[in-house]
Amino acid sequence: MVIELLRVKVPPNVREKYILKDAEIWTTALAGYPGFLGKEVWINPNDSTEVMMIIRWATKEHWKAIPHADLEAVDAKFTQAMGESYPFMETGEYQVRKFPQP
Repeated sequence: MVIELLRVKVPPNVREKYILKDAEIWTTALAGYPGFLGKEVWINPNDSTEVMMIIRWATKEHWKAIPHADLEAVDAKFTQAMGESYPFMETGEYQVRKFPQP
């Protein structure tokens, strides 16, 4: 399993709208691709401007197989719904570490 991490800063007064539109637009779109396992949205209790998204993919190949044009189209739809763009402050890729079972 591969984890895609995205961190964004949004004004506190639009945070809930951002999270709802992200679920409605981005999560719905990603769920249609093979290898998408799920997504969590985390909020920072000490910083009301921070939103972190953790997206689980079966493999890196599944994640990277999404056509760039599709990602651009979804991003344009999301930006239009939000009224402006909120660039990511951090992106990352992680693997789930599995430990041997005794």
